[in-house]
Parts: sequence; structure tokens; C-alpha cells
Amino acid sequence: MELLYLLEGIRTPFWDTVLGAITLFGEETLFILLAVILFWCVDKRGGYYMMATGFIGVVANQFLKLWFRIPRPWVRDPNFTIVESAREAASGYSFPSGHTQAVMSSLGVPAVITKKPWLRIACIALIALTAFSRMYLGVHTPADVGVSLIVGAVLLAAIYPVFYAKGNAVKRIYILFTCMIGLAVLFLLFTELYPFPADIDAENYESGIKNAYTMLGVSLALLISLHIDRKYIRFKTQAPLWAQLIKVVGGLALLMLIRILLKQPLLTVFGGHHAADAIRYFLMMLFAGCIWPLTFKLYQDKGKKS
Repeated sequence: MELLYLLEGIRTPFWDTVLGAITLFGEETLFILLAVILFWCVDKRGGYYMMATGFIGVVANQFLKLWFRIPRPWVRDPNFTIVESAREAASGYSFPSGHTQAVMSSLGVPAVITKKPWLRIACIALIALTAFSRMYLGVHTPADVGVSLIVGAVLLAAIYPVFYAKGNAVKRIYILFTCMIGLAVLFLLFTELYPFPADIDAENYESGIKNAYTMLGVSLALLISLHIDRKYIRFKTQAPLWAQLIKVVGGLALLMLIRILLKQPLLTVFGGHHAADAIRYFLMMLFAGCIWPLTFKLYQDKGKKS
């Protein structure tokens, strides 16, 4: 808490605004945007790599939150104040930092796979600033962001060879995505069956269950999309700039419509059960992985395959 009190003492409205904006690099929407750009327009393997690290990172982060159940800094010390604009996105338990974990996938993957030094430096700098912003805003401790950085770095290093080492990468990817389905099932069983204490933070617990079902839907769709693309679509990432803009703008708009418009109808059908989230994110991933790419042949380059 000593560092957080130090940062509290040097806050200004200007830096509150700047670091409040930087912290958005850890949001889910930005992760989706960067993942689809990478997957549709730059490097399919890189897109799968980002999705895999993001998926396993969410499971690890939510498991640690529910296992340790460490309160936020201002809950632990009522005398401590936070930047109020950050409060809405800082619900539930503190350890480890979800935003830091997310940015490690969103910007860590580009930093690892790029051959451009300036891009690698920029990504690393934004990761560090995002982690710092969580402490500056007062919503996380150094331990929260430090553990997330370590977990993220370990995942980046451990998963990289699956996609980029020599040998049968396709077989390794199939195995990884199958293991991810198993991991999602185990996490789902943990959230549904583990005897959590009665005073568990209800919002965080609900978020953990939702993420368990969401990740199950995502991992199933990833495996199916991989198979369909390899067998039938085999889309290319290369295309003229105008076509890349259509891919991203049109595809992302439709993806967000699926995310938003299906939420309430599916919740109604499933009586509010989080199985609705599994179906919704399954359809989102299926759309991104093999339905929208069906349109790419209309305007893709005749160059080499990705």
C-alpha cells in the first residue's frame, strides 16, 4: 500500500485522464479488435496465438481471483481513495489484475511476433503503462499487476512454440485447442461445484461463472473454425487496403451486433443461465473464424497464402 499512497499523493486531473485512457488497453473490446485485425489481415497463426493466450489468461486470472479472494485496495484500507472514474470497471476481487492480464495478450503477442523493433518497443511500453495505470488509479496493488505480468509472460513463452516452432504446427494447434476445451470444462466445474464461502463477493463469483461458460463456447468454436478453414476455406490474409478496411470495419460491426443483439434473447431462452453466454461467444468465434472469412475470396490478393 505504500506505493499506492505515494501515487495517490501525486495525482492530478491531467494524469487521471491520460492514465484513465491508457488503462483501456486492458479492455475486452480492444482485445477483440486487435485479435480480428491480426487474424483476418496479417497472420492467421498470430491471431490464433493471441486468442489462445487470451483464453488461457482469462481462465488463470479468474481462477486466481476466486481462489485467493483478495479485496480491492480501498476495501482493505478505507482511508485510501481511488480515481472515481476507474471504479465502475474495478469491481470484484483485486488479485490478480484482469486488465494487465488482458493487455499481455493484446499487445504481448504483437511484441513477440513482429520483426519491427519500433512496434515491439511501443507494445512493451504500452503494456508497462497499462500495468502502471492500474496502480496509479488505485484499483490494484503492485502484487496484483506483477503476478499478471508474470503469468502473461509465461503464457506467451509457453504457447509460442505451438504456433511457430518447426515441425507439424497444425497437429500442435489441434492438440492445444482440444486441451483448451478440457481446461474450460475443468474451470466450469470448479466455479459450479467448489464449496466457496458464504461471504464470497457475489459479483466476482458471477463473473467467474460467466467467464467459464464463455471460454467453453470460445474454445469449442476455435477448434471447429480451425478445422473448417483448413479443410474448406483456406482464406488469405493478403488483400488491397480497401479490402482490409472492409474486412475489419464490416466484420467487426457484425461481430459486435452478434455480441449485443443476441445477449438478451439468449438469456431469455436459457432463463438467465450463463449457458446463454457460451452460445453467444461460440457464435461470435464461429463468425470470426470461418463465416466472415468466406467473403474474403471476393477481394483478396492472388499472392501467396497466409
